[in-house]
Amino acid sequence: MDMGIFKSSTSTKPKRKINSNTFLLMITILLFLAMYISGMIIFKDNGFAKPQMFLDLLISNAGLLVIAVGQTIVMITGGIDISVGSVTALVCMAVANQMENHGMSAYMAVIIALGIGLLYGIVQGFLISYMEIQPFIVSLAGLFFGRGLTSMISTDMISIKNEVFLSWAKYSIDLPVGSYSKRGKFIPAHIYPTVIIALVIVTIVALVMKFSKFGREVYAIGGNSQSAMMMGLNVKKTKFKAYILNGFLAGCGGFLFCMNSCSGFVEQAKGLEMDAISASVIGGTLLSGGVGTPFGTIFGVLIKGTISSLITTQGSLSSWWVRIVLSALLCFFIVLQAIFSGIKKKK
Repeated sequence: MDMGIFKSSTSTKPKRKINSNTFLLMITILLFLAMYISGMIIFKDNGFAKPQMFLDLLISNAGLLVIAVGQTIVMITGGIDISVGSVTALVCMAVANQMENHGMSAYMAVIIALGIGLLYGIVQGFLISYMEIQPFIVSLAGLFFGRGLTSMISTDMISIKNEVFLSWAKYSIDLPVGSYSKRGKFIPAHIYPTVIIALVIVTIVALVMKFSKFGREVYAIGGNSQSAMMMGLNVKKTKFKAYILNGFLAGCGGFLFCMNSCSGFVEQAKGLEMDAISASVIGGTLLSGGVGTPFGTIFGVLIKGTISSLITTQGSLSSWWVRIVLSALLCFFIVLQAIFSGIKKKK
């Protein structure tokens, strides 16, 4: 009798199910681990297994990480922004031009970069949320405007020689981990301030999206804007705020990008908008909106960086293979999203 009671109590225990969104995120994380561990095994002699190789992924993609998180926010609302690459180029050119040709301080350059991003976010956000113009059309206009304005400032590359700016960009922070040279000398791994700034920004945004009223409203609008409106949410205002935040993050990311390149030129950050969108989608953000996390986007950016590092380390393949592989992964995740969406509708 006791055994029967025990069996019935255990059989009624609810089973925890993994939803499709968590499953997509798990695939992203496992894919990154599989790619990186494979690289460590195959290219061990080329230094791929050293801690510095992983840190280099963060160093070279610090700007993209911040920009991609901004892209994730607007994609959660059901929108998109393809102007972020042009904003980055404009920020780099404006900052370089003002410091080198007009004697502006590095501190003022930060304000200029953030100001450009905020202005883009306000204008595009207003047109998309209140004027109800399609996000793709508005951001496409922003893309052309940004590139045009960048070329108007200068058609030549401007290298930044400002001492304060270069001290920021080249300041190396040694870590207690590292590797040993052939002579047995310990070489500490290092990072730059751009990585710390990027990770701090992404952490703050992730907390805002997870725990704030604004974050909950963004997810609600992306899930179903009509239902959100019926619940009393100000859909237009929330979308406007999302695009302003995206613009601000594009300005931040643009400045971090500039700290890595220490220059400004017209063709800079070309295709960066596609990298940001790819990182968001691969990181689990649905193109239809309502689903996505900054945490997932981090792994999307790391996957992009790992592909680039693997192809560079291999040596014989063209750099275009980065785009080819990234495009294939993007298609794979879009198909997965479509499959899971179809399963949800049937239920």
